[in-house]
Amino acid sequence: MKMEKIIEVPEGVSVQVNEKEVVVNGPKGEIKRNFSDPRFNSKYHIEKGDGRLVVKTDNDKRKIKAMVGTVASHINNMIVGVNKGFVYKLKIFYLHFPITVDVKGNKILIKNFLGERSVRSANVVGSVKVDVKKDMVTLTGINKEELGSTASNIEQACRLPKKDRRRFLDGIYLIGYEVGE
Repeated sequence: MKMEKIIEVPEGVSVQVNEKEVVVNGPKGEIKRNFSDPRFNSKYHIEKGDGRLVVKTDNDKRKIKAMVGTVASHINNMIVGVNKGFVYKLKIFYLHFPITVDVKGNKILIKNFLGERSVRSANVVGSVKVDVKKDMVTLTGINKEELGSTASNIEQACRLPKKDRRRFLDGIYLIGYEVGE
């Protein structure tokens, strides 16, 4: 049984496919990704048509069909990212000790967390832009995976081991993401 996923390429976005390597260019920038995996290399194909991409397989196995869907979703996220971009929003919660967040280069510094004198830090992955205003941290960029990794790094920097998250709410938490403009 044949399976194929079709991805429409909007106006103003160009896509180059070289076997398993996909390069997407758009008004916001360029994303390049290699989808080669030794387990699945010969079992699915990425083809470029007129105004669309097709990820397809002739294999009946469930794992290969799942890989086709995953690759199609990643390519779609790349197209949306270079066309519109993504925005992740994180909220700073505290009860007694006000948390201050600063950005220095590719590090996010979290000060006065639970009254600690030491500074906690989180890495900014890739080309993510970080903006801090009052109790909100806004991450913007074109690569959804880099944004998710950066948001995860910030949440993990404020993690409290051996504490109940329902009771100790202090920290920085992801509250949502959206497609930019």
